[in-house]
Amino acid sequence: MPKSRKPYPPEYRAKIVALAKAGRSVHELAAEFEASHQTIRNWIAQAAVDRGERPGELTSAERTELTRLRRENRRLQVERDILGKAAAWFARETGVIPNAERSSDS
Repeated sequence: MPKSRKPYPPEYRAKIVALAKAGRSVHELAAEFEASHQTIRNWIAQAAVDRGERPGELTSAERTELTRLRRENRRLQVERDILGKAAAWFARETGVIPNAERSSDS
């Protein structure tokens, strides 16, 4: 399996997309720069989405926000679960609610 690499900087991507928009072919750009053909095609497509030329797809800003919101949602779910378990434990310890074992003995 090939090693993964750091993401290309946004300036680098923008430069290659600008060269493609100026008329250079994807194959020429892939030969000159280290990015693959498919990577360059993906950058060109995403740039078109970001410019509003391809409606119905997520822009880079929307994709970033969606990732952030999903991460925050996962964190909040974990916090909610922890608080629920802590509340149940404190309720049992203080006798506010009967223990499941004690209520079944009655």
